[in-house]
Amino acid sequence: MISVLPAPGADLETADASATAWALAARGGDPEAADRFVRALHGDVLRYVTYLSGDPQTAHDLTQDTFARALGSLHRFEGRASARTWLLSIARRAVADSLRRAAVRPRIADCVDWRTAQERAQPRGLPGFEDGVALLDLLEALPEERREAFVLTQVVGLSYEEAAGFVGCPVGTVRSRVSRARTALERLVRESEAPGVQPA
Repeated sequence: MISVLPAPGADLETADASATAWALAARGGDPEAADRFVRALHGDVLRYVTYLSGDPQTAHDLTQDTFARALGSLHRFEGRASARTWLLSIARRAVADSLRRAAVRPRIADCVDWRTAQERAQPRGLPGFEDGVALLDLLEALPEERREAFVLTQVVGLSYEEAAGFVGCPVGTVRSRVSRARTALERLVRESEAPGVQPA
């Protein structure tokens, strides 16, 4: 079997050029090139979706979804960017779609009074627990786009560049949203601490 991995000492540029050539050949209908394209970038996609999703258990499904999307839209790939860059942008969208689906998917409770069970399952008496609950309440007051940018950069720990790639907007837009979210949160904290003043 011919190895599709870069030879020892081969640089990333050479590997990218090979993967891009295979993607272009696969676009033309070459099944062997499609196989080489998938094998060459499978590890990179798997590591990337694991990092973005934070869930190693779903990483293989997300990787498969990424390649299914890529092969389905290969006819639009023109090689302007490397196949690796193109594929990782598809992987980012696959993870984002997966997270959105998970957020709206109903969860099944195995008890009659699921609200009480959920409240009892919450940790109590931990350092910072009350502050964490207060932060969640304050975040709910932010517009969705600002809340998302703030959580991705300040809570999850993504860089502004990573967050911009994740949400699909310019880095400056993410910086602006985070700055406005901080300003709004600071105002809400001041209001909540003022005696006799109800927070907005």
